[in-house]
Amino acid sequence: MKSENVTNQLNRIEQILTEQADKPMSFVEACNYLNISKSYLYKLTCKNVVPYYKPNGKKIFFSKIELDKWIFKSRIKPDSELEQIATDYTKPGEVLV
Repeated sequence: MKSENVTNQLNRIEQILTEQADKPMSFVEACNYLNISKSYLYKLTCKNVVPYYKPNGKKIFFSKIELDKWIFKSRIKPDSELEQIATDYTKPGEVLV
């Protein structure tokens, strides 16, 4: 019974932390979070590059989790990683299919 109680408490804590991490951000908060100017964020929203919400058709809101996903979607691999991929790809004696 104690293990069920601990599991339930951990699930509640996880849910609370997830909800806190994804509070709606205002336009200005998103600019500060992304460290970009208002005009640049406005340009990104106009071009539908960054995910955002317009609940009443006027004010714009952002999800922190979605902004984080957007930030991390275009990872640039460092040269050392590219060299390792090239080395793995061209190992002698392997037959490429």
